[in-house]
Amino acid sequence: MIDEKALYTQLQNDSTKEAAFTLLIREYQEPLYWQIRRMVVVHDDADDVLQNTFIKAWSAIDSFRGESRLQTWLFRIAINESLNFLSKKKQTLSLDQNEGIGANMLSSDSYFDGDQLQRQFQKAIGTLPDKQRLVFNLKYFDEMKYEDMSDLLGTSIGALKASYHHAVRKISAFFENNG
Repeated sequence: MIDEKALYTQLQNDSTKEAAFTLLIREYQEPLYWQIRRMVVVHDDADDVLQNTFIKAWSAIDSFRGESRLQTWLFRIAINESLNFLSKKKQTLSLDQNEGIGANMLSSDSYFDGDQLQRQFQKAIGTLPDKQRLVFNLKYFDEMKYEDMSDLLGTSIGALKASYHHAVRKISAFFENNG
């Protein structure tokens, strides 16, 4: 585990900034990738969004004041980049194409090696609205506490619990309707 306070100090010093940022990338690249991947589904898209996340972080590192953890700050950037990517992607597709975007892309993704039940589960998650999917992913896959999610997303705990509850109901309904 990385010492974020020491890393923050190194990021503020011009002589150690690049090495510290390289360390930051090494430390958070994988968890950020999987958070992004659960949102955008396709490996190549996740790689692009991850790259954009680190570019934005590098550009804004001088304005980071250490009021939150570096990890929280990076996840916020990654989530915003993921949501922006999805928004742009949806704008370029017709309504019919947009309906099953994540589910269809997952089936054709050569990096996905799950069984049929996993595919169905991912399809069900893909039908959720972006923000519900984000909350579901953070709670279900990352086992993040609502308090941490609230800090990360700037949303009340009650609203997050409601989003998660609605997501679970929609996923259950998906399975009931699709056997």
